[in-house]
Amino acid sequence: MTPESVGHFRRVLGRVPTPVAVIASVCTDGEPIGVAVGSFSSVSLDPPLVGFYIAETSTTWPLLASTGGFCANILSTHQEEVSRLFATQGANKFGGTNWRPGPLGRPVLEGVAAWLDCEIIATHPAGDHIGVLGRIITMDLGDDDPLVFVGGRYGRVAGLGRDDNEWE
Repeated sequence: MTPESVGHFRRVLGRVPTPVAVIASVCTDGEPIGVAVGSFSSVSLDPPLVGFYIAETSTTWPLLASTGGFCANILSTHQEEVSRLFATQGANKFGGTNWRPGPLGRPVLEGVAAWLDCEIIATHPAGDHIGVLGRIITMDLGDDDPLVFVGGRYGRVAGLGRDDNEWE
């Protein structure tokens, strides 16, 4: 791609709202690790699968991959700063972030719109990224609407239902 077409590609895909998620786990030494991604999505209902893409150059990905699983924390509308923190390479990401161990011990960030604890079942090369497929083991909802990223900015979709029956 030419530099002009790369910019056009970003502008075109910038029209597609994406959820903002923090992918987190715990290393063998007990230290939590995490990274923000803007490419999280559902993949399959049966079996329950989700996926995300992460840059090949990510220094966090090899650590996450070695844990065999991840907790996808879907950030809520008031967590823009959390997203920025987890997108910053070398930052003390868990130093100023409240979290608790989920049922499988992986970090669930306080105040998220939802979280899904998954085992990694496959990875695939995807250009300058790696596609990661996870099987959901357990999940739950938070109390706020999700944070989205569109047009190079953070935003929200207000008034999304939280009643499970609304999504059937």
